[in-house]
Amino acid sequence: MARTVRHAQLETRAARNKLKPRGKPYYKTLDEGLHLGYRKNQGSGKWVMRVYVGNQTYEVEKIATADDLSDANGVDVLTFAQAQTQARKRRDERSKTAAGITGPFTVSAALDSYLTFLENHRKAANDARHGIEAFIRPALGEIEVAALTADKISNWHAGLAKLAPRLRTRVGAEQQYAKLGKDDESRRRRRVSANRALAVLRAALNRAWRDRHVASDAEWRRVQPFKGVDAARIRWLSIGEAKRLVNGSAPDFRRLVQAALQTGARYGELARLTVADFDADNGTVAIWVSKSGKPRHIVLTGEGEAFFKQVTAGRAGDELIFRKEDGAAWQKSHQFRPMNAAVERAQIKPAINFHGLRHTWASLSVMAGMPLLVVAKNLGHSDTKMVEKHYGHLCPDYVKQAIQETAPRFGFKPDRKVVGL
Repeated sequence: MARTVRHAQLETRAARNKLKPRGKPYYKTLDEGLHLGYRKNQGSGKWVMRVYVGNQTYEVEKIATADDLSDANGVDVLTFAQAQTQARKRRDERSKTAAGITGPFTVSAALDSYLTFLENHRKAANDARHGIEAFIRPALGEIEVAALTADKISNWHAGLAKLAPRLRTRVGAEQQYAKLGKDDESRRRRRVSANRALAVLRAALNRAWRDRHVASDAEWRRVQPFKGVDAARIRWLSIGEAKRLVNGSAPDFRRLVQAALQTGARYGELARLTVADFDADNGTVAIWVSKSGKPRHIVLTGEGEAFFKQVTAGRAGDELIFRKEDGAAWQKSHQFRPMNAAVERAQIKPAINFHGLRHTWASLSVMAGMPLLVVAKNLGHSDTKMVEKHYGHLCPDYVKQAIQETAPRFGFKPDRKVVGL
């Protein structure tokens, strides 16, 4: 429910009785762009609402009679609090009409609007759509946003953390599920997934609230995600394991593996690389489309430069660097099976996925003393926050060395007369 605002001059009939009649209403701001007004008459005053419609213009609409002389009936005679509720309701109806929405504004409508926003302004629409269709719309889609309570959201969120993980299933086939693990790591992963779905839901509802399809965001703001579950156990390969993995990969997939180990780039970023993206003169690889939406240039080692020179030699600039053996492009999810096969042949235990190669590049770089800011820049992070979160524990020696070399000195010398010094 929206918060009821207070106003000493308008709350009670006794206070309103002291006001002087005038043509302009006495206004109180309820929400941004929405004001409740009281027009003082000789008899009972009138409640009016003022709504901002753009271009420094407001529209004024009569709501009901104030309970100055007659008791409120909740219909055409309203208290100050009831008038606020009615003003917000009419404001929301105006917004729905302007958006072409008829009937109750449901969670499904909010999700559709949010997906449209992502498609127009962001790059994460596909990931969000998967979570929406799998976890949010089936459970909450038919509920009117105005009727969505914190308890309903909390119960849904808690239930997600108890679901078995979904397995990749062919389109049209019955959804398959993995066995639900009972260990701490399995529990943590399910809670991370639940938090991710909650974040998408809240983002959609917040957009609906900003678009004035609902009067208040108080209910979903009260729902808290699971705490302390984001610290994933990072898996990376040793140099020896990485070499075994390369040797155990199929020829076409081997080039992708080597590229990941040399750059720390994501699978999708590597699959989109063209020959022109490799700058042999500067020893860099350009990533134009990334998860963050910001392009970056990955700096290569000498070994990395030699690898990219080999795989791009004599090829046209617009040609994809990495293709399958049959010449087809590497598409989404095509890395799973060849990665699993390579891990099995290389006897990598515990197993690692393709994204673990990104962690391998970052982890080994940090342990070798590479500054966290440089690691973050090559990985495409805007700052060191994510790098510190995942890899900061790997560099205590580097931190100590950096402090010893760069911290200020003030000329302090121990007093030799002091016992023990």
